[in-house]
Amino acid sequence: MSEVMYGNTPPFLGAINGTTDSIEGADVLIYGVPWEGAVTWGDYTGCELGPKVMRLCSARYSGYLPELDHIDVFEHLTLADMGDVDVVPADVEETMKRIEEFAGEIWETGKFPLALGGDHGITYPIVKALTEKVKGKVGIIHLDAHYDNMPHHEGDKYARSTPFARMYELEGVRNESLIHAGIHGPRNKPESGRFAREAGAKTWTINDIRQHGDLRSLAAKMYEQASEGTEVVYLSVCSDVLDFAFNPGGPVDGNGLSSYELLTLIYEFTKRGIAGMDFVEVYPQQDPTDVSSHFASMISLYALAGEVSNRKRGQS
Repeated sequence: MSEVMYGNTPPFLGAINGTTDSIEGADVLIYGVPWEGAVTWGDYTGCELGPKVMRLCSARYSGYLPELDHIDVFEHLTLADMGDVDVVPADVEETMKRIEEFAGEIWETGKFPLALGGDHGITYPIVKALTEKVKGKVGIIHLDAHYDNMPHHEGDKYARSTPFARMYELEGVRNESLIHAGIHGPRNKPESGRFAREAGAKTWTINDIRQHGDLRSLAAKMYEQASEGTEVVYLSVCSDVLDFAFNPGGPVDGNGLSSYELLTLIYEFTKRGIAGMDFVEVYPQQDPTDVSSHFASMISLYALAGEVSNRKRGQS
């Protein structure tokens, strides 16, 4: 068994403990961002606990996926868990700076990074660090019930409802290759769709996905849009793109994707080449059986199975 990361918490999916000085043999770098900003509703809070509980739940899983041509992810990829970004709960701007610096060091390694949130505000500094490394433009596939593109939340420009507004502003992001996918439900603001259109971003609502029919051809089309005119594509997944029936530890949004639909899309994206990804907005306090934290392992393994497929394609 791998050493613990801290307390009783093992590295994610049996990964080795890593530092940026000791990861030569690693292919995938996992890190946690235990951050929750100011946007909460009532007692619906606690996503800063996500990285810890996702690690705890991951201890029961192998890398074997019989449904994906019997692939064993761990035969092909070595994982290293880099621990958590040292966030400062009372200081939003300092925390954003620390996430960006941490992610920047990860991007410099050239490994495949997987970030575990935390709220969706963490994606902006991660992508900002990526744009500073990449010479060309970055495309983004954003799987979420919500646009998360409001200009601010009560003055906070880095709240979980704002990261894509900040990404629209980044010179290194090609807005026309920023894909908001799975968008649905009345917790979106009326103006959020307009903000996306004005920025040039593309939207695939939940109905667009369902009416398209074939998930795999849909994923290919989304990926084509995200990769057009870009050097790399980044994937950001909010748990609430899932219907709440599949996501008891996420925000309560109905009419979302099924677990099969989400896993299929993730695999189809990553097998075409993704620079890295994050999975955010899991609230362990709301989920006594930790279903959503367990599902993080499935999401990660499907993504890494796609990464294996992409590498094999590159070698052929």
